[in-house]
Amino acid sequence: MSSSRPVRFMPRVLVVEDSFSTRGFVRATLESGFGPESIEVVEAESGFDALRLLPRGSYDLVITDINMPDINGLELVQFIRQSDRHRGTRVVLISTQSSERDRARGIALGADAYLAKPFTEEQLRAVVAEQLDGSRSGGS
Repeated sequence: MSSSRPVRFMPRVLVVEDSFSTRGFVRATLESGFGPESIEVVEAESGFDALRLLPRGSYDLVITDINMPDINGLELVQFIRQSDRHRGTRVVLISTQSSERDRARGIALGADAYLAKPFTEEQLRAVVAEQLDGSRSGGS
C-alpha cells in the first residue's frame, strides 16, 4: 500500500568558501531562513575540497566564492558546467569583486547568479530561494 503523502523536496546546497566566518554566516542564514529540517547544507573550505565532495552526491545549488587559494570559484563553475552529472546544478557566485565586468564574466562562464559581498541575510535568502525554485522547475 503506498502512502498518499507527497515526497518532500529537501534541497542540498554546497557552500564553497575559504573563510570560516563567511561559510558559517551562509549556513546559519540558510538554516534559519529555510529551517534545518528543510535544507541540507554541506560545507567545503576550498575549491579542491568541493571537487572532492561533488562526486559523492548531487546538489541542487552550489554557492561559491570566486577568490580562493587553490581552485577558484570561476574554475569550479567551469568544472560543474562540463560535468555530465552536475551540469544542471544551479551556481551562485559570491565575491568582493562587484563590478559589472566581474558579474558579466561569472555569468558568461555559467553561473546562474552573482552576489556581491557584503550581502545581507535577506539578499542571500532571496537569491537562494529563486535558484532553488528554478532547479525544481527545470531551470531557465
